[in-house]
Amino acid sequence: MDETIAGEVIHVVPPADHEDYDFEPEMASLADSRYVIVCRKGGKPSWLERIVAFLRRHPIEPVTLVADSAAEEGTEITAAVEETTITGVYDVMEFR
Repeated sequence: MDETIAGEVIHVVPPADHEDYDFEPEMASLADSRYVIVCRKGGKPSWLERIVAFLRRHPIEPVTLVADSAAEEGTEITAAVEETTITGVYDVMEFR
């Protein structure tokens, strides 16, 4: 099932750097020759949202996207994604 995820890009792992990371076998096969993009789900939170999340002990949810194209760290993205068998990891169908 397709869904849309908006988020702030925290970190990008290009395909050439995969060997520097200790991916689980299933993640390594999913990310083969693709970019691994770690995002804060929901976009960039304001300072107030960060403080409220901290006080309520409700962390900001990170998600991992696997895409054919790169994204810039610090930018906000919106992507049509499909869930994978790995919890919190999504396959990007297209960036919007």
